[in-house]
Amino acid sequence: QVQLVESGGGLVQAGGSLRLSCAASGSIFSINTMGWYRRAPGKQHELVARIRSNGDTHYADSEKGRFTISRDNAKNTVYLQMNSLKPEDTDVYYCNAEISIVGSPFNYYSYWGQGTQVTVSS
Repeated sequence: QVQLVESGGGLVQAGGSLRLSCAASGSIFSINTMGWYRRAPGKQHELVARIRSNGDTHYADSEKGRFTISRDNAKNTVYLQMNSLKPEDTDVYYCNAEISIVGSPFNYYSYWGQGTQVTVSS
């Protein structure tokens, strides 16, 4: 059993900052890519940023220069530092990770967190 638990969302004024965290726990053997997605009601997940196990990162164009993704492999945790927030950043943000479990080390599966609400007021 694997769980992803997010924290750090909330209400902030435009121009402010938030830091999201997502910790993976359970019978984890290895974690490949970890990422953050956003999803508006009735829409599909949209990539915000992702980071490979070697530290390589990729950002959606709208977040480049404002958001920074990082991870602590020892803690199985991924972070998203969100600066210069805009009202259009308001959404539910979801953590995702590609994880292999103990007993099946070469098969990676996609896991999602429960989501954390980010609301930016104008």
